[in-house]
Amino acid sequence: MFMKSHLSNTFYKRFVLLPLLLLMAISTFADVVISGKVTDEKGKPLQGASVYLLNTIDGSSTDSAGRFRFTTSEKGPQTIVASEVSHETGGMPLIVDSNVADLVIKLKSNAHSLDQVTISAGSFEASNANKTVLKPLDIVTTAGANADVVKAIETLPGTQQTGTENGLFVRGGDASEAAILVDEMVVQNAFFSSAPGVATRSRFGAFQFQGISFSSGGYSARYGQALSGVLELMSTDLPDKTTANIGINMAGIYASGTKRWKNSSLDVGGNYNNLSTFYGLATTNVKFYNVPTGGGGNLRYVWKPNKDGILKITANGTTNTSGIAIPNSYAQVTSSTNQFYNAFSTAGDTVNFKTNAQNYYTNVTYKQSFKSHYELYTAASVSYDKTDNHFATIPINEDDTRAQARVEARDYINSRFSLLAGVEAQQINIKKNITDTIKQQFTETQVAGYLEGDWSPFKWLAFRPGVRFEHSALLQESAIAPRLSMAIRTGHYSQVSVAGGIFFQDPDYPYLLGIDSAISHRLKYQQATHYIANWQWIKEDRTLRIEGYYKNYQDLVREHIAYDPNGYRSISDSENIDNSGYGYAQGLELFWRDKKTVKNLDYWISYSYIDTKRLYQNFITEATPGFISDHNLNIVGKYFVNRWSTNFSATYSYASGRPYYNPANPDFLGDRAPAFQNLALTVSYLHTFGKWFSVFYLSVDNITNQHNIFGYRYIYDSKGNVSSRQEILPALYRSIFVGANFSLTQFKKDEL
Repeated sequence: MFMKSHLSNTFYKRFVLLPLLLLMAISTFADVVISGKVTDEKGKPLQGASVYLLNTIDGSSTDSAGRFRFTTSEKGPQTIVASEVSHETGGMPLIVDSNVADLVIKLKSNAHSLDQVTISAGSFEASNANKTVLKPLDIVTTAGANADVVKAIETLPGTQQTGTENGLFVRGGDASEAAILVDEMVVQNAFFSSAPGVATRSRFGAFQFQGISFSSGGYSARYGQALSGVLELMSTDLPDKTTANIGINMAGIYASGTKRWKNSSLDVGGNYNNLSTFYGLATTNVKFYNVPTGGGGNLRYVWKPNKDGILKITANGTTNTSGIAIPNSYAQVTSSTNQFYNAFSTAGDTVNFKTNAQNYYTNVTYKQSFKSHYELYTAASVSYDKTDNHFATIPINEDDTRAQARVEARDYINSRFSLLAGVEAQQINIKKNITDTIKQQFTETQVAGYLEGDWSPFKWLAFRPGVRFEHSALLQESAIAPRLSMAIRTGHYSQVSVAGGIFFQDPDYPYLLGIDSAISHRLKYQQATHYIANWQWIKEDRTLRIEGYYKNYQDLVREHIAYDPNGYRSISDSENIDNSGYGYAQGLELFWRDKKTVKNLDYWISYSYIDTKRLYQNFITEATPGFISDHNLNIVGKYFVNRWSTNFSATYSYASGRPYYNPANPDFLGDRAPAFQNLALTVSYLHTFGKWFSVFYLSVDNITNQHNIFGYRYIYDSKGNVSSRQEILPALYRSIFVGANFSLTQFKKDEL
């Protein structure tokens, strides 16, 4: 899963991994093709029918001639199912060991029935199924995302643009409020380590996964410890064939190999990155005195002991180093009696920050179905992240460890009702040492159980009630979180969905690190209540979705101290910390996608409006946080030119100005930075050299060279008064990146 080394700068975040992960994707992307036709009892073709393999996400829909075609990695005996608005669901058994063609599925008429609805409030999904909003291919081919799942998700409604911070910011929540999971296991460190103010990419690429689900609220009772949203990633199964891949670009090299046996496979990969060449050519807004370098390796084994069971074992590790000079706001402060006097007051105009990070992760999962009626899923993982940082001469070292396990079972009681039950346990241990005198540590053990049903009493109505129990050993607190979602079909192509529930989360890690055990027992869960409603229309590769929401925050952690804008400060004044914080977030969102109107053109438009305020952390009054843009717009377009074997992809992003702290303004966080704008372009070209299939690519970020500003940093004089301010900038205004990948597996135009 974690297959790339860290490059701690915005340039690499935007461009380096698009082709590398694309190649890895091709080695695991299925080539077994299933095709055929769906008709009524009289042989008349049925357009818009859903066709899929039972108990999988592999499927497609029929065209105007009733034809369908899709790929799958499943093998052996399977059941293919077809459903259509005005007909009863039907299907047939088949053996999948090579391409299956010319299937004919006949459906009985049922003029009074409608398609069974699916609950969509707060949730977007991406998988290989044709009926979902986004697919892994969509993520890879989104300009500016560079095969980074999180960056591509930021083009959907409900998210915020990030430029100098890591994380997924969802509907008014900060980065700590969104959980990222792989195979239902929480990822402890989802982003590569970086210097303060320099954003990095996530550790994920789209083709590592066969299913991607993003929930911006009202999510399933299966998950907790996330006040705002969940990004769930499901890893791929058996690859189709043995293959090899290599890649080279301006930042490094990558190689991987896959060996496929009848019922198992082994993947091995490695990479090395060094940005010396790039920084010899590019002009940056920050000074890297040690250019980012790093490397990593991965090992993955998949085994199917029987047709209904699959075992996956993943292990990988990365290491990286970098050094950056950070502006020092307190360089001129000289009086030891001044509140702004600190260890950096004599360090000069800049402070050298150096990081040396290592990350290791292993994951084991097993899934087994029994007679297509019961399903058992077990998973366990261990992660370890070690970061050795230096601010000037001050060492700041942190070790993060997370161990977790989950067991869940589903009973498909009948075609209209299923029941899911599960338990999970996690132990998190974080140690942080600042010099040899300040040592902070906490260990948290969390256990949870959940029960959730899926009930469709009619094909036009669906319910998903759920309840979750959580217990924190550190906080010595338990909570019960009810959840409910439902959907009603309003027409052949439209439906209305609603969702709501209560969500709990521990205080953020800096507060747990900065307090002793007696104080931690005084703190309690933070809480958010979600209310969501949407209307969705899908017809012939066109999707329109309108969604509104309201979120109420309670029991947020709050410090009763003077405001300090330094987001990297240590927290130790535990006597002034409690759960008296609160807030709200409300908004309206729009999503439109069209793959039908113009041949070879695919585009989508997403818009989000948010109104949010909160009183938490060290805020002195209720205010809109500095990571919020009230208006966010994304326009994504992709066009393939057949005669040139070339794909063009462009993304335009806009975000209104964020609030920032101006010490001279009595209106707390009352000033706004300039609006953010970015236009990105990617061009990919296919070519063949003997048995090797290649893709050459050129990526340009911020084509218009927009000088985006994410806020301001204030400089203090010797008396602690503001003397000037500096712009908070991305590492680069504009980035240009080129590279090439080679594979023994043929590229397809849709994979550019």
